[in-house]
Amino acid sequence: MSNNNNYNSSTFDEQRWVINIRKTLEEELDEDQEFEVHIFNVPKLLMASDPDSYVPQQVAIGPYHYWRPELYEMQRYKVAAAQRFQKSLQSQQQCLKFEEHVQKLLKFERKIRRYYHKYLDFSGETLVWMMAVDASFLLEFLQIYAIQEGTKIPGVSSSMSHLVDYAGKKSAHNAILRDIVMLENQIPFFVLRKMLEFKFSSLEAADDMLSLILTGLFNELSPFKTMEQYPNNEVSKSVHILDYLYDMIVPRQYQEIVEEENYNQDGEKKGNDDENLEEEEEKGNVKKFLSDVWNILSKMNKGPVRLVKRVLVSKPLKLVVKLPWQVISNTPVLKLMKEPLERMVFARGKGGEDDEKKEKGSSSGSKIEEDKPPLVEEITIPSVSELVNSGVRISPVNGCISSISFDAKTCTLYLPVIALDVNTEVFLRNLVAYEASSSSGKLVVSRYTEFMNGIIDTEEDAKILRERGIVLNHLKSDLEVANMWNGMNKSLRLSKVPKLDMVIEDVNKFYSGTTKVKVQKFMKVYVFGSWQLLTFLAAIFMLFLMGLQAFCSVYTCSRFFQSLQQSSSDNSTSGGA
Repeated sequence: MSNNNNYNSSTFDEQRWVINIRKTLEEELDEDQEFEVHIFNVPKLLMASDPDSYVPQQVAIGPYHYWRPELYEMQRYKVAAAQRFQKSLQSQQQCLKFEEHVQKLLKFERKIRRYYHKYLDFSGETLVWMMAVDASFLLEFLQIYAIQEGTKIPGVSSSMSHLVDYAGKKSAHNAILRDIVMLENQIPFFVLRKMLEFKFSSLEAADDMLSLILTGLFNELSPFKTMEQYPNNEVSKSVHILDYLYDMIVPRQYQEIVEEENYNQDGEKKGNDDENLEEEEEKGNVKKFLSDVWNILSKMNKGPVRLVKRVLVSKPLKLVVKLPWQVISNTPVLKLMKEPLERMVFARGKGGEDDEKKEKGSSSGSKIEEDKPPLVEEITIPSVSELVNSGVRISPVNGCISSISFDAKTCTLYLPVIALDVNTEVFLRNLVAYEASSSSGKLVVSRYTEFMNGIIDTEEDAKILRERGIVLNHLKSDLEVANMWNGMNKSLRLSKVPKLDMVIEDVNKFYSGTTKVKVQKFMKVYVFGSWQLLTFLAAIFMLFLMGLQAFCSVYTCSRFFQSLQQSSSDNSTSGGA
């Protein structure tokens, strides 16, 4: 889908742009005033992976998608909501018209503009009217979540009954709900607070009502239905609805702990290096043994080796050399062995010093590669099926992302209960997009989605988690659950989250230590992956065949085999007699 979320560039008003720039430059610069973007465009990499999860399908909130024709049908519902908002003020003996409240918001025009990452080619009045109308619509649509808590916003009706669904089952309700939590469909939180302040006696009362609404909204959208305790987030510290919901899943206290925690990177890296060194040392021992055997055989000049050498340089060998090896080597079997044999045989003739330099260079190169961030997006961790088959128990636990843990004593992986429905994927994707755009630290939600993508590969993995009570599946099938997680593998950058990474490391350590995995690893490294061993055996076999061929050409093997056959037949005849 093309990024047509803004008006056409042909409608750009150059004169108004110059007026706005001139006005801004003439205004006094307030260095203490916050100048931080909070509402971003979705990064192109994420947008390309699934545009429908980031581009609103029903209603535009805020300026990014306001002029899209397919969304403009909802404009009449938004204007009607603004009319009802004005009527509710008049019923509360507040004689101010809606336009007068817009004029009050007009002094916050510059603050509103600073929230958006993209330049807004609107006049100040157009922008503020847009904010006021959209805020009225949001408050009326979201009132359902205050009603569920036993409260009602004064003067707000339920005229959108065909859109608002108290059971949360109507497709229109869910479609608007998904649009409301999209990153590009946000408006500043302080606008909602100001609009509610017009209805209540104080800003504190407005914040209490807004907090009640958003807590109900979180109950509806959050996949973590068994959180034991909700964080006490202050509405005044949030910048928009998606930011508030993100803070509910990743509380600010947990964000601070993640940022401040010393992950002990030196010790962690040292531990990983020790394991890699042990593995490299084992491989090196095998390679060294094979190399020593080859060097010894090549230097020996006594006994059978000397005889073989003489045979190899004799006339029969010249015939062998003259054979069309170019054609023979292209046969399917010999073609596979040609390159490894050439690499093993001819590399040894360049001297030990060159080999050592190459080995040192390759080892230093590999170390540089280890220091680089990984290029793969999926976390290296066994799937659920592999973990269960290796003896790991997977158990549900109440909580959120921070509750993920692994008990090495009982071999139990604890995962939070997660409910999946038609809104979950859009909600999680936009949390990831917001986190990647706004956070310079650890990407907690991104790491969690990568973790789930790592352990869920197939329909069977999703089925196991459902049977264990970890996934509450409200989608069509287990396959749809697997496809959902496997589709969420795009991230802007890889980030490590200390506690979650420790769980991944412990799981991998346990899995790698099982007998079954050790045998598979040994076969892969030393049998299937050891070309030098296979090529060494192939070289010995080829030398044997070449020596036998040379021997037969000199001593006439046909007579020798005929005599052997004759003697064996004589023995059988005498035995029968």
